[in-house]
Amino acid sequence: MTAPVTPPPAVTLTDRVAEELRQKVTAGEFAPGQRLSEQALADQLGISRNTLREVFRVLTKDGLLRHEPNRGVFVAVPSIAAIIDIYRVRRLIECQALAQAYPRHPAKKHMRQAVEQALKARESGDWLAVGTANMAFHMGVVELADSERLNQLFAQVLAELRLAFGLLRDPEFLHAPYVDMNRDILELAEAGEFGKAAAKLNDYLVHSERIVLAVYARKLDEGDWASS
Repeated sequence: MTAPVTPPPAVTLTDRVAEELRQKVTAGEFAPGQRLSEQALADQLGISRNTLREVFRVLTKDGLLRHEPNRGVFVAVPSIAAIIDIYRVRRLIECQALAQAYPRHPAKKHMRQAVEQALKARESGDWLAVGTANMAFHMGVVELADSERLNQLFAQVLAELRLAFGLLRDPEFLHAPYVDMNRDILELAEAGEFGKAAAKLNDYLVHSERIVLAVYARKLDEGDWASS
């Protein structure tokens, strides 16, 4: 006699809207430090302000938003410590997922699609879309690990990462080098050279981290934000 299968928990409206906003953050639709209008956003999403407040609480707990008494809700500005931690997590998850990937894993198709989307966006000069394709590429890398828990964790990391990228006002400078790097990593993976692909990805992440941290430090020197 087989044990009964426990159905997955139902997705609440709050969960669904929180995920929708998380995706908007990942797509670069919100800028770090941006103030969110409660009424305008509730109207846009077609939900009550009470539901939106619950969503805000979820995303504040996730580190994507911050609440300031008597001022409102703002998109979070990642701290230097948060950026360092994001990249530490990325190296641990992405490089291992790539190094230990199953050669015929279907997630490689997602990586290929993301690279092709980035190339098309680069041709048209749509650097925001290049950044979004870059997010999709790295999500594909993590999918190589075949872990739904890692996928969920990394989706959160990507949202925080996009906020870190938002610190740089020149998206072409940020994203242009990584279009070809992603393609090189993909080609190594498609050739079954997963160890080499993982090593290249590690170097890539170290380079990316240095750029983002340098930009953050410069913004602090310029007094662009208060400490968050």
